[in-house]
Amino acid sequence: MDYRQGGGDREKPAVKRFLASSLAAFAALAVAVAPLAAQTQTAQPAKSAAPAPAAKPTPPATPSPTPAQTDAPPPYEAQLLRLAELIGALAYLRDLCGDGDGAAFRAKFASLVDTEGVTDARKESLAGAFNRGFRDYELTYRACTPTARAIVARFLDEASRIAKDVAIRYSD
Repeated sequence: MDYRQGGGDREKPAVKRFLASSLAAFAALAVAVAPLAAQTQTAQPAKSAAPAPAAKPTPPATPSPTPAQTDAPPPYEAQLLRLAELIGALAYLRDLCGDGDGAAFRAKFASLVDTEGVTDARKESLAGAFNRGFRDYELTYRACTPTARAIVARFLDEASRIAKDVAIRYSD
């Protein structure tokens, strides 16, 4: 999935406002769970986490070129891809460490995809970043460790910074 949107003046104000509110909501979620992550730095028994369902490819629709499909990616594309990767890692690690809010991170990612996914290629790009973040940590961590908890805290902080930065810089 690919979540690019036309850049500059070509963006619709309503879409930009929705993106800003979605990113602000994610930043609020990240800020809200960051103190919980810091409090649970002590070792907890590991819980098994079910892997995220693989993104199902959608059948290709009949191609009809639109301006959004031929536009260059927005200036915040790299930040969104990094955010998607962080959300994927957090979805896995938070469930692994028993925090139980991996579904909330998946829901925030789905909202991001709905907002930014103007083309199938863009949706696939964002989904690939999410899955990469999820799978990389799934391969590395089978149990919650102090290092995994430190990574969660660091990723929550980074994701919150990215979400705030994109919302401030690129919203109306």
